[in-house]
Amino acid sequence: MFEHVRRHTKILMVVLFLLIIPSFVLVGIDGYNRFLEKDRTVARVGKTEITRSEWDNAHREEVERIRQLMPSIDAKLLDSDAARYASLERLVRERVLQQAAQESRLGISDARLAREIQGIPAIASLRRPDGSLDIERYRDLLGRQGMSPEMFEAGMRRELAARQVQAGVAQTAFIAAVPADLALAAWFERREVQVARFATSDFSARVQPTDADLEAYYQANHSQFQAPEQARIEYVVLDIDAVRKGVRLSEQDVRSYYEQNVARLSGPEERRASHILVSVAKDAPAAERQRARERAQDLLAQARKAPEGFAALARKHSQDPGSAPNGGDLDFFGRGAMVKPFEDAAFALKKGEISELVETDYGFHIIRVTDIKAPRQKSFAELRASLEDELKNQQARARFAEAAETFTNGVYEQSDSLKPVAEKLRLEIQTAAGLGRQPAPGARGVLASAKFLEAVFNPDAVKNKRNTEAVEIAPSELAAARIVDYTPARTLPLAEVRVLVRERVVQSRAAELARTEGQQKLAAWKATPAEARLGSAQTVSRDAASGLSASVVDAVLRADAAQLPQWVGVDLGAQGYVVARVSKRIERAAAAADASRQERAQYAQWWMQAEGQAYYQMLQDRLKVQIKVPRPIPERAAASGAS
Repeated sequence: MFEHVRRHTKILMVVLFLLIIPSFVLVGIDGYNRFLEKDRTVARVGKTEITRSEWDNAHREEVERIRQLMPSIDAKLLDSDAARYASLERLVRERVLQQAAQESRLGISDARLAREIQGIPAIASLRRPDGSLDIERYRDLLGRQGMSPEMFEAGMRRELAARQVQAGVAQTAFIAAVPADLALAAWFERREVQVARFATSDFSARVQPTDADLEAYYQANHSQFQAPEQARIEYVVLDIDAVRKGVRLSEQDVRSYYEQNVARLSGPEERRASHILVSVAKDAPAAERQRARERAQDLLAQARKAPEGFAALARKHSQDPGSAPNGGDLDFFGRGAMVKPFEDAAFALKKGEISELVETDYGFHIIRVTDIKAPRQKSFAELRASLEDELKNQQARARFAEAAETFTNGVYEQSDSLKPVAEKLRLEIQTAAGLGRQPAPGARGVLASAKFLEAVFNPDAVKNKRNTEAVEIAPSELAAARIVDYTPARTLPLAEVRVLVRERVVQSRAAELARTEGQQKLAAWKATPAEARLGSAQTVSRDAASGLSASVVDAVLRADAAQLPQWVGVDLGAQGYVVARVSKRIERAAAAADASRQERAQYAQWWMQAEGQAYYQMLQDRLKVQIKVPRPIPERAAASGAS
């Protein structure tokens, strides 16, 4: 076979040329690299793969969520390797729980889904007066977040099913009082201790680095002295307001609109009515509802026989506790204030008329309209400003789709400048400097959009300084940009960061001196305790650290209680070193009854979390979960390793 290949090498090269070269012409080498990178598998859960693009999307959504909750948070924290890895772990956890729910055939009924969705405050606020959900506003709310109702509801089903998986473990946790008290006693145990601190700052004066020392540290730690890439851009934004500026109205347009809408714009009509209610539950037995209807029919007959006695009849027989003492009077109300059947009946009556029986969820109503407040018709001059605003908004919404198409095509077809599309659509060309790949703290509008910044730093936009594609920032809002000036990420020269390099070298070596001194003293004092120079004795515990760091308290409490006194040394890294002499164990006083109950509840919570984590670990093992991206090294560990 290989001999055959060797004999036909030229033919094979021609075939490969015909297959491969057109592909590179179409998408380019960068395109292939991006395609492979985006589709690279970063994790596997059972037979399901998680790709790089899914991870990127999940992290972007998490960043947006955190930025909405904490607008002032440092963007660097959200774009760190640790933050990105945490997003991947959350995504893996979601997939694990979803597969566990599928395997257990855990489903969510439509009724449960509806209850959960309508329990969300932002959605609950979309209810109409009659209790039904305003579907248009619901779609608009989700649309602003880039979702359709179907997408949102499918996601809610998955989330609720995953919650059931976790609840199945958490709700079965059982904690007995005796083992809980024993564990809590150990956790809150107190010990008497004396300490000697070797702080890094106490050794800084001993460090006098040479130029060679600074050069060596700088060369070994280039990553600590990076200036991030930055871009200066010009950009244009197309939204409803921008389209609205181009709308021109004639006098006739505004007058015609006034004539068509004057009744609506003059204000709503209001009715004043009184009613008599015969109350009966909507799910009451048929016989009970029939008795209530017959009683209401009898009251209706009495009301029609003597309309002037309606108020007295309501005071005596109406079962509405709010209005009965006032003769059934409900005062003035407009449309939308009452349930639909009641409203329809009230607005169909003339002043003084009495309705037929009106059935609602509350029972049977007899309604009498006592007054009608018709709005004063406003003049054209009074309404002109609001009419023009409303008409411009309507026309802007109608024209936006056409303007969006012009905008999208314009930034693409004349990709070396934003000026043509800006002039055509009367848009303002804005500028921004010092832009990075992540939104800057306090950024607003377009510059706070991760999606927009991703387009700005697209390789083609960076290399060729072409217009970005039209990016949808929000519903009815598009933006495009062009890089005017670009500064790639670079290592700052030693001359610029010399002071910082010296600080790092001094701190690193001072911490090393503190650690060495502390370790030497620890060894010497163990040998001859009488020579130890320690602080006064103090009692420490996990809930009363007495100014000691958590790592020192933990080391003190881990010392073997059967072999006290004991010496321990604790390396605090950049902060220095601590030597501690653990003298004795002090029994914890019995907690008050209320405090004891709270502690047991806290312990039960810890136990449930531990069981949940153990169950999740079991699911990971069963589904053979693999995360193919290495866990990032913590910055402190990386820095100590570099030094």
